[in-house]
Amino acid sequence: MTRPPLTLYLAAPRGFCAGVDRAIKIVEMAIEKWGAPVFVRHEIVHNKYVVDSLRAKGAVFVEELDECPDDRPVIFSAHGVPKSVPAAAEARQMVYVDATCPLVSKVHIEAERHHENGLQMVMIGHAGHPETLGTMGQLPAGEVLLVETTEDVATLEVRDPDQLAYITQTTLSVDDTAAIVAALQARFPAIVGPHKEDICYATTNRQAAVKEIAPRIDALLVIGAPNSSNSRRLVEVGRAAGCGYAQLVQRAADIDWRALEGVRAVGLTAGASAPEVLVNEVIDAFAERFDLTQELVETAVENVEFKVPRVLRVPA
Repeated sequence: MTRPPLTLYLAAPRGFCAGVDRAIKIVEMAIEKWGAPVFVRHEIVHNKYVVDSLRAKGAVFVEELDECPDDRPVIFSAHGVPKSVPAAAEARQMVYVDATCPLVSKVHIEAERHHENGLQMVMIGHAGHPETLGTMGQLPAGEVLLVETTEDVATLEVRDPDQLAYITQTTLSVDDTAAIVAALQARFPAIVGPHKEDICYATTNRQAAVKEIAPRIDALLVIGAPNSSNSRRLVEVGRAAGCGYAQLVQRAADIDWRALEGVRAVGLTAGASAPEVLVNEVIDAFAERFDLTQELVETAVENVEFKVPRVLRVPA
């Protein structure tokens, strides 16, 4: 039987970012250094394949610190944690390693600096997301106000409109965030922005690559977890860029092949916490069903690398 032709446009950059790569290495090195089990507060990154792989090596994932024993190491996820979490670990004399992405830590430092200067913070982010909870937890209650939409800006009640600064979650839609920032600046002209954009390089680059391939494709598949903010934003960016069918899949088994009947061009990308092995799995699944042509669409080259904490590095 003749297989129908299909062109698969592979977005680049895609998949793991430096912060995710560093966080996974931290868990692996902790298991190597201290042996299993090593506890991890919250999923180290939002990807089931990665979490299951680390669990098989000896990582135990919990949601709260009180689920961890005092005598085993605990790692804080790449999304960051409120200040109360390491404080509680220290009070219990626990060994802990903070795997917070350095670009998230940068936002934490910004918030503290503005707070020290007497400014109240407005955070653009998603309610309940671990990164948002961690960032808001850097300052006392009431010092960080959360907005998710431009409508939220219109009803925002602040202490002093002339003493405000804004920060953002690092994994947001670049375009949606720009609209919210514009609304904040229109309502609060004195509001202070970050010295450098809070949305991280990996989020920005992956969204730009999707925008580049969107006009060429009939459908877009984004490999990522349902609780991965940056992966879900890639789906939204694809739809906003004119791709009528854009879907999030965790791996090849999740693809709805009936929805792809008759398509001639498909875009493929992966969120920042999705490993390349899952991309290859999806490519293989397409190759089994179509006369496949692959085309790489590269919009940026990434060479960022973050060092692991000193406590995990073995002296030379």
